[in-house]
Amino acid sequence: MAINVTFLKDGVPEQALKVASQLAEFINAANSSLHIAIYDFRLKDPKISEPVIKALTDRADAGVEVKVAYYAGKPAGTRGSRKVVEMDMDQFVAVGGDPAPADIGDFLSNPPKNIQVKGIFGEKLMHNKYVVRDIHTGNGTLWTGSTNFTDDAWSFQENNIVQIQSPQLCLFYETDFQELWVKGDIRSTGVGDIGQVRVGQNLVDFAFSPGEGETIDQKISSLISSARQRIKIASMVLTSRAILATLAEAIQFKQVDDFSGIYDATQMKHVVSQWQRSSKSSGISSTFEEVAGHLVGKHSTPYSPTGKHDFMHNKVVVCDDAVVTGSYNFSHSATQNAENMLILHSKTLADQYAKYIDELISQYK
Repeated sequence: MAINVTFLKDGVPEQALKVASQLAEFINAANSSLHIAIYDFRLKDPKISEPVIKALTDRADAGVEVKVAYYAGKPAGTRGSRKVVEMDMDQFVAVGGDPAPADIGDFLSNPPKNIQVKGIFGEKLMHNKYVVRDIHTGNGTLWTGSTNFTDDAWSFQENNIVQIQSPQLCLFYETDFQELWVKGDIRSTGVGDIGQVRVGQNLVDFAFSPGEGETIDQKISSLISSARQRIKIASMVLTSRAILATLAEAIQFKQVDDFSGIYDATQMKHVVSQWQRSSKSSGISSTFEEVAGHLVGKHSTPYSPTGKHDFMHNKVVVCDDAVVTGSYNFSHSATQNAENMLILHSKTLADQYAKYIDELISQYK
């Protein structure tokens, strides 16, 4: 396995069990360390949670260093002496557009012995979803993509998972993890954490925000503007002015023959309603409408803490033979969140992602 990808769809039978098994297998292969940075970790169905929790516990009991950093800034109920309330959709849009219930789940609330857990704070989100395995053994392997560790993410959301065996790439992810872990806050993390490595025959670009957030936005926009054959996008939200403008130009100038994609229409409805309440946002609203006219929207269930969370949750764009993926939403907020972004330069992988996006378009058309 140099680079291996898994694609998730809404409502595929036994899909969550397969993801649980896949993650447990990844964890069980650890010999020295497992460092996890995860936005949302709430596995409730015992059939799904038990393989993962058992794997983490077994590895920790065997002497593997297991650390889990999670986003602890989602308000709800009472925290200490401070009373706070559940976020509504407008607030989620403001901080990053990825709604999730505020409870952190049983595992993070009461972790098994030998497993270290730490909440990461920030005005914006610690929105990563990655696992760095065996960083100091020469066999470093990465698990990343768009997928949170929740029942709904594995059962009802469109997501992708990427596994990459690359000690060199893992070193940069480990740097990001240590910054989060030591500081306990997303501020100033990711500064200078940007570059390119070779994995097998393929080049892989990487970058971390907030430190390199603006650069990530520019790199994605530049990749889109350089495409000449195809642009295919699957993104929960589309609110980055730079990315939207570049997509609109690709449409206006007929830059590629194959332009298509999918977004979450329910999520974007809230964003558009906010834009419409501000005279300063009329330009970006009209640009989005122009781009959205060439895309398909998934009408997911409106968010509630206890409802079905079936968002179209990918953050992917295919430009010719390159794929952007990771936790990074195509939004302004993502530049300020703690995120990770990869560009996979591989025709084989680009074809796989393009086929997956075409299937989603056909499903929701």
